[in-house]
Amino acid sequence: MKGVKQMNKWYDVEKIRSQFPSIERVVNGHPIMYLDGPGGTQVPQRVADKVTEYLLHHNANAHGHFITSQESDAIHEAARETLADFLGCKAEEIMFGDSSSTNNFKLALALVRDMKKGDEVIITDLDHESNRSPWRHMEEKGIVVKRVAVNPEDCTMNMEDYKEKLSDKTKVVALNWASNGVGTITDIKPMIKMAKEMGAITIVDAVHYAPHQPIDVKDMGMDFLLCSTYKFFGPHMGVLYGRKELMDELRTYRVIVEDNENPPQKFETGTPQFESISGSAEAVEFIASIGQDSETWAAENHPEWMEGLTGRRRLVVAGMLAIDAYEEPLAKKLRTALRALPKVKVHGPKEGDPRTSTVSFLVEGMHAEEVAKKMGEKGICVWDGHYYARELINNTLGLESVGGLVRIGLAPYNTEEEIDRTIATIKEIVS
Repeated sequence: MKGVKQMNKWYDVEKIRSQFPSIERVVNGHPIMYLDGPGGTQVPQRVADKVTEYLLHHNANAHGHFITSQESDAIHEAARETLADFLGCKAEEIMFGDSSSTNNFKLALALVRDMKKGDEVIITDLDHESNRSPWRHMEEKGIVVKRVAVNPEDCTMNMEDYKEKLSDKTKVVALNWASNGVGTITDIKPMIKMAKEMGAITIVDAVHYAPHQPIDVKDMGMDFLLCSTYKFFGPHMGVLYGRKELMDELRTYRVIVEDNENPPQKFETGTPQFESISGSAEAVEFIASIGQDSETWAAENHPEWMEGLTGRRRLVVAGMLAIDAYEEPLAKKLRTALRALPKVKVHGPKEGDPRTSTVSFLVEGMHAEEVAKKMGEKGICVWDGHYYARELINNTLGLESVGGLVRIGLAPYNTEEEIDRTIATIKEIVS
């Protein structure tokens, strides 16, 4: 665990854990362990306080000529600035919605208004259904949907298949940045470049990627990016980045059909969820607080990211770099231990290939649900199933009959002791 020990000067896991009240729970006499992060992280006290503060002291509808309404509008716009610092864009390119699935359906419906029968869309078999299903539904409008295959042996994108599917008929490419099923990180930058050369619009699902590594949407060049703040310490809320030049042209569906407004308001239908928006911004501030402690370490070890950054953006990037550096050695220890166990198979990229700190596995002869239940009884929170990465897990990997996979996901509040306890528990289950 050399990597974690080196980080201790800049990364105080106990300080981080102290901010999460839920960590104090006990299940059947066992301290609870939250290894369910890919489905949604725990929430620090400061985020809950921010939501409560809004509801108790600022609650109002938008655009009124009285103080609480004006405060709500100000909170909304300030949150755009905060999330823009998280993604590396302008505040006017940030939009909020119920979830990333909802945001993507709204985006697909808007984009398809300017498409015609026979136009092609590319999706991937690595994706969560939230980045596949909106376009599969558009087939009823005559849109041709092509799927990029996954290499089953290491759960990576089949790049040759992508190149073959891409053509001058391609109007939209919907890509997965990190697989919520097995943690694969795909090098999407060249894929975006190839799509752009064909004149296609690019949509990136970063819901699983965003909690683990810093993001710079301008450097990557995508047109749209989706993420969800409940995956990184916030309330249930979806965030959409949309490149302003495209958002200016996008014909969104509005309550008043003649009113297309300007971005980003044109994408946000109905009264904003101000309390969740406020909490979402505070979740980014929490990440920036980790960056305050790790800024010097990040500048020394990752100048390619840190040079030229200032203010909150600099702290957010430092925080995300520290989170990644802390989580990965823990995940590697877990993967190594599981691979050494008889009857256990870890699915995902080869060791050393890009991946998040998500570890998905199966025990030979056991249903995934059975393993998850045994772990849950000991206070270890893990997921089982396909996690809506159904095409990958049920079909590409052929695991539907055994209940999919057992998924362990690390977060900044997890400890090496928890990993040791997890390994010991799985050893008991296997024996």
